[in-house]
Amino acid sequence: MTTADPTERIERAEIEDTSLLAFYRDMNAPERRTFWACAAGWALDGMDFMIYPLVIGTIIALWKVDAASAGLAGTVTLLASAIGGWLGGYLSDHIGRVRTLQITIIWFSFFSLVCAIVQNFEQLLIARAVLGLGFGGEWAAGAVLMGEAIRPQYRGRAVGSVQSGWAVGWGLAVLSQAILFSALPAETAWRWMFVIGALPALLVFYIRRSVAEPEIAAEARAKQAASGHRPALWEIFSGPILKTTILASLMATGCQGGYYAVTFWVPQFLTKERHLSIVGSTGYLSTLIIGSFIGYLVGAWLADRIGRRNLFLIFSIGAMAIVLLYTQLPLTNEILWVLGFPLGFFASGYFSGIGAFLTELYPTRLRGSGQGFCYNFGRGIGALFPFLVGALSASTSLADAIAIFAVVAYVLFFAAAFALPETRGRVLHAD
Repeated sequence: MTTADPTERIERAEIEDTSLLAFYRDMNAPERRTFWACAAGWALDGMDFMIYPLVIGTIIALWKVDAASAGLAGTVTLLASAIGGWLGGYLSDHIGRVRTLQITIIWFSFFSLVCAIVQNFEQLLIARAVLGLGFGGEWAAGAVLMGEAIRPQYRGRAVGSVQSGWAVGWGLAVLSQAILFSALPAETAWRWMFVIGALPALLVFYIRRSVAEPEIAAEARAKQAASGHRPALWEIFSGPILKTTILASLMATGCQGGYYAVTFWVPQFLTKERHLSIVGSTGYLSTLIIGSFIGYLVGAWLADRIGRRNLFLIFSIGAMAIVLLYTQLPLTNEILWVLGFPLGFFASGYFSGIGAFLTELYPTRLRGSGQGFCYNFGRGIGALFPFLVGALSASTSLADAIAIFAVVAYVLFFAAAFALPETRGRVLHAD
């Protein structure tokens, strides 16, 4: 059976009300339960990932780890998440979005606890890698679940608003850091940070009770069972869908490579090159996080207002410009504090369109596999950026290393997004 061309049979819903909260006002009870479950999942996902960048300075000091090796732990988490995302997406096509979401949340919550009790850096590296499998799978299952549960005229805003939960999770991680590192010695506080990272497991109880499988996904699996045909793992690399997979993977690489090059190393940039204490840097990171949260919401609104592609093109240029200002100009700490808002805004806001965009690029029977692979391929290659920034910082300043890799990533993001079609308002079918 050949893969259907995603450009065929395109039906689009008219987007009449473009206000940000229109989707929420018009939701029924099951849609709202799915929305809040996925938003909470994203928040706890973001908190779990951002814990390591926040404790990286402590890890370097306690275990005498060089910057490149410390960055490698972030890299292996993202590389593993690339594999986990592809497999998690494929699994969601076969056993369901909701069931896969539960499995992956329990997985990465458990291994966050393992990170809290490791005795050396090598053990931490392994634990973070295994955690990454669930981390990637959770995004794949949750993104497809949201994309299919929401009507096409609201999909960009709903999925984008869920994405804003990442900034909430980031904020929770920074708040936890400020509290724990003020109350406990650093050699103990970092372990409790990872204990907090296990909190997502509690979300599973709510998901089991309240969230239903999207009808379109259930219908597609029923058709597969009736026909006896189950899509192969590699089917997204065949036929006319291959071009979509390649371009979407490159786009995801650019958008995530830029994000990780910036957000992974900014805490260390503030403490190492700006000589702020861990607690003193909290205000700077808070401005960055507030900008990120507002960026997600504005990006969600723009995804339905001006389209996914235009959102990506505008925000990639904005992110590139702000990164260069933030890292390359001899600015005072006060100005740097102010610039944290637009940095967070542009470096995060484009993610609001990614989930809906990837959902709309693939037919339902391949959606989990396609979306999971492309986004997490981008995670995997983007995962190299924390390591490469850390390695380059050994021969140049950390600010220069961040700027170089961020600019390369955002140029790739812009070019790939420009080559892909607009999908705003696309109606999904059980194909």
